[in-house]
Amino acid sequence: MSYQMLFAVVSFVVLFILISTEKFNKTILALFGAFLFISIGIIPQEKAFLAEDWNVIFLLIGMMIIVGITKHTGLFQFVAVKMVKWAKGRPFVVMIYLCLVTALFSALLDNVTTVLILTPITILVTVELGLKPIPFIIAEAISSNVGGTATLIGDPPNIMIGSAVGLSFMDFVVNLTPVVLICLALFIGMAWFFWGRTMYVSNERRARVMEFDEYKFLQDRRLLIVSLTVLGLVIVGFLVHSLIHLEAATIAMAGASLLMLLSGKHEVDKFFEEVEWGTIFFFLGLFILVGGLVEVGAIKKLAEFFLSLTGGDIKNTTLLILWVSGLFSGVVDNIPYVATMIPLIKEMGTADPALAGNAALLLPVWWALSLGACLGGNATLIGASANVVSAGLSAKSGYPISFLEFTKYGVVITLAHLAVCTVYLLIVYF
Repeated sequence: MSYQMLFAVVSFVVLFILISTEKFNKTILALFGAFLFISIGIIPQEKAFLAEDWNVIFLLIGMMIIVGITKHTGLFQFVAVKMVKWAKGRPFVVMIYLCLVTALFSALLDNVTTVLILTPITILVTVELGLKPIPFIIAEAISSNVGGTATLIGDPPNIMIGSAVGLSFMDFVVNLTPVVLICLALFIGMAWFFWGRTMYVSNERRARVMEFDEYKFLQDRRLLIVSLTVLGLVIVGFLVHSLIHLEAATIAMAGASLLMLLSGKHEVDKFFEEVEWGTIFFFLGLFILVGGLVEVGAIKKLAEFFLSLTGGDIKNTTLLILWVSGLFSGVVDNIPYVATMIPLIKEMGTADPALAGNAALLLPVWWALSLGACLGGNATLIGASANVVSAGLSAKSGYPISFLEFTKYGVVITLAHLAVCTVYLLIVYF
């Protein structure tokens, strides 16, 4: 191993650990690391710009604008309260409906935005019912990660995998949605065992919740119609983007531009406030860091090591990636993890003569990476951004969630989900 490769690997590992502890701003760390890699010659500046995955960047920006504008209509709060009323205030049925809504929104939008919107409503409803909000918040965070696994746009790791491999929206739906539905059903059963058996609400409390007026959350009816129309067109575009030969990023940005145009007379800066620029620049720095590892040959060395563990057997490689991803994503941020694994798996495909030239043989490995990284985030409080955001909102409302309280449920649920995914992958692909 050359000194340059050793420095790049050690620097990346240190930054990876610092990012995962969340004691420092991850965007600043990623940008500083990218500057370091370029300035000392680990990766030339020209190649650093080529390392960026602009499809991921613009897909995120487009969806952030669309969701940011749509949330001002009150649609998400309306749906949440409607679900509670349909449940007639019965506590576990309320939990089921909120989990299903969270999973659906997370699949079609993104999981962090979903919990940002639904967590305050959940706290309001559960307090009115005389229940502890914490089990509901934990359940929604877990549901958001499960639901986000089902589609190309639901979770950033899927966006990254889809862009890198050229997988379509429908590829994710067809290959991952079936196992996601099984995992969601399993989780609801486990939620009954963990929390549902002890829930009780008086008739008086239930009647109070039934008096909620969900329509008061709808702030702008015109904007609601426009937002739903554009969002519907974007989702249809995602479904057929492989047929019309447009990347998902192009569709998302077209939808964002159209929605900004139709939303009213606002300065463009107002719309751009909806973009989480910290997240965007985190990705920009991260892609350069991973590009640096590729440039010095570290990814190739790691790929050869993985192949030596499995003997190049695709089934063993798939299961190894699933479980390693699931366990790693419980303790580290799954975004830099997936960013590292993508070139690694690509390198495995070229290093093994049996896989070279036949990308289809590697597909189970990509699905394993997605399932492990997305579902593994449920293991601990810091395993996924949605968990951290949910816990932060809960603490601000006076209901702190400890690392141990989340993890004692999350680990069991994650292990159960990884076991289900193992069986699914073996049955469907082998």
